[in-house]
Amino acid sequence: MIVTEQNFSSMRTAMVESQLRTSDVDDPRVIAAMASVPRENYVPTERRAMTYIDRPIPLSGGRALNPPLVVGRLLTEAKVAPGDKVLLIGAATGYSAALLTALGAQVTAVEEEGGPDIAGATVVRGPLNAGAAAGAPYDLLFIDGAVAEVPAALVGQLVDGARVVTGVVERGVTRLASGRVVAGVLGLSSVADIEMVVLPGFAAPERFVF
Repeated sequence: MIVTEQNFSSMRTAMVESQLRTSDVDDPRVIAAMASVPRENYVPTERRAMTYIDRPIPLSGGRALNPPLVVGRLLTEAKVAPGDKVLLIGAATGYSAALLTALGAQVTAVEEEGGPDIAGATVVRGPLNAGAAAGAPYDLLFIDGAVAEVPAALVGQLVDGARVVTGVVERGVTRLASGRVVAGVLGLSSVADIEMVVLPGFAAPERFVF
């Protein structure tokens, strides 16, 4: 089947109505951004027919693009304000960066070597768990995937009171979580169990056992 731009537009509308509005993505600005940004432009050509399904889309190097619902829930929890300095970890193809930019954020997007150039965002190539200290401090840490632990290196790049949205991995289950940094300490609360891609390089340190 040949998927046309009109088909993509219809599928984007269906995504908003059947995936987002029915699943706690209730911020009108997030809805408007996801209804207007063409997600198909951020999906590998050979997988464009999968653009609007509610499943992760495989990318090269063992990575994957989060389902639209995951991105919508993260953006809703993030409460992005125009002018926010955002540290985006796991830029992947640039879709979440495009949405954050559409919401008026100043985005610094971190991706490993070979990551995309992203219009309107500053791209830093390097280890995801190292962040982008040169652009710190940030108002919001947006981790576009699930991690076993948020590294202190990332928390240290945030302003006091900064918001954090991420996925966490606990005993093989991925959960959406959000929180704030207060006096250098990150407090996270689980929001919902949800299928998310797991980002590499964030394994929790081994605990010493007697």
